[in-house]
Amino acid sequence: MKYLVAGLGNVGDEYAGTRHNIGFMVLDAMARASGSLFSDCRYGFISPVKYKGRQLILLKPSTYMNLSGNAVRYWLKREKIELENLLVIVDDIALPLGSIRMRPKGSDGGHNGLAHISSVLGTNEYARIRVGIGNGFRKGSQVHHVLGRWKPGEEEFLKERIDIVIEMIKSFAVAGTELTMTAYNKMGKMPGKEADGNKTALL
Repeated sequence: MKYLVAGLGNVGDEYAGTRHNIGFMVLDAMARASGSLFSDCRYGFISPVKYKGRQLILLKPSTYMNLSGNAVRYWLKREKIELENLLVIVDDIALPLGSIRMRPKGSDGGHNGLAHISSVLGTNEYARIRVGIGNGFRKGSQVHHVLGRWKPGEEEFLKERIDIVIEMIKSFAVAGTELTMTAYNKMGKMPGKEADGNKTALL
């Protein structure tokens, strides 16, 4: 069986290592751990990973965040992958830094990448994993926060959280969305932080 795992982000050196590129970070780590390389293909960078008889197509769209749906639609059709086998990895300012939450469907929550994917596919009924980047920023500074680089210590902290996301991706391919949510969503919470999205884990 084939699965498309799309980690959202923006291409280009100016966006490398920014909070908005957490989807790229997750897939880079997963490909590296699997000994797989990314190839520059149409609409994105592709890395095939095999896990327990499943074929996972890791996709980092090269369309920029606001046009992510073009890449997702193209690779779903090219690889003949059903919508139920699509998983999208995105950042979320509504969640504290490091919190992880999987959902089988839902609104875009103001995320431009998810909004474009839902618009292009004509549905929001696809699985997604949101990784919290916190929203401890001053009013009017959202863009600077989202497109800003990680603070000292945050990237090291995120490594263990990224490992959890990778395990969730593997579980999604083997066990499905519901069982993965049951097994990992509680693990993905940051203790004492879920109620206060304005505080990040390291502040």
